[in-house]
Amino acid sequence: MSRARFASRVNWLAASNGEIQGARHSLHERMRHDHLITSKQFSRADIETVLDYAAEIDADPSAVADRHAGTLLGLLFFEPSTRTKMSFETAMKRLGGDVVDMGSIESSSVKKGETLADTVRVIEGYADALVLRHPKEGAATMASEFVDVPLVNAGDGAGQHPTQTMLDLYTIRENAGLDDLTIGIMGDLKYGRTVHSLAYALTNFDAHQHFISPESLQLPREVVYDLHQQDAPGIREHDSLEEVLPSLDVLYVTRIQRERFPDENEYQKVAGEYQIDSDTLEAASDDLTIMHPLPRVDEIAPEIDETEHAAYFEQAHNGVPVRMALLDLLLSDDKAIGGEGDE
Repeated sequence: MSRARFASRVNWLAASNGEIQGARHSLHERMRHDHLITSKQFSRADIETVLDYAAEIDADPSAVADRHAGTLLGLLFFEPSTRTKMSFETAMKRLGGDVVDMGSIESSSVKKGETLADTVRVIEGYADALVLRHPKEGAATMASEFVDVPLVNAGDGAGQHPTQTMLDLYTIRENAGLDDLTIGIMGDLKYGRTVHSLAYALTNFDAHQHFISPESLQLPREVVYDLHQQDAPGIREHDSLEEVLPSLDVLYVTRIQRERFPDENEYQKVAGEYQIDSDTLEAASDDLTIMHPLPRVDEIAPEIDETEHAAYFEQAHNGVPVRMALLDLLLSDDKAIGGEGDE
């Protein structure tokens, strides 16, 4: 299909300012002071509105600087994080706000046995919004029932990771477009929350999804069922990359997550089973975009980093403008949203 790398960065300029602001205002009215738990909350129109706003911010971050001066974002990370945690902190500070960080579990009252419900209730009193990462699926939904400030799910076990999905969609749109798309999603599909969130979101577009994994790490059956219920144009499962690689526009690679396996022996059976190197890509399209939510272990060889296929560091960068857009939509009251004037 025809592709123009980075062309979507300025797609928002093609629409009239009134159309852009109208869609953004509508989404803002629904998101304002609400929780962000799952990618299922977003329609196609919602996704496009967020991505357009993120592109606008990416092109001119100074336009939204100081919009949230005095706003505090509470960070509650019960699992290790580099990109998600730092990009949320960067996003909040570039909007003029600041963060308060719970710190490590070992240095918090969680170590003393404090419940998640009590923890979020306490930190709600210190911050205007919360970002929660937790190892248990469903933790974000449960925690959101105990707080009145917006709570953003930054990953709940093998469940969902909606803000990662938005930056993934942004990266895909920048490099390949979201319609007439053929994407391969490879690796740990059973425990991969980034995979589950992205797969649901892609059903809003004309995207054919190929899921590549060993049998033991296939998509959960309930996820497959839900995807088919969304009338997705193409959902296929494979145990080999070779049969689908030549047809792919995007290959989304994920790490085999050792920490999710209840049995170390089961992890060892699949560790290192799917790896990408220069030899692998001989059969790929010249325009193939390779993505990875990171961190990687050995699934993508370093030699790929310098090729035009590699988009995973760009993908990580995109977390800042995308999360700036989402935070602004969640936290703004009657202030202008991306140029929307006062009535």
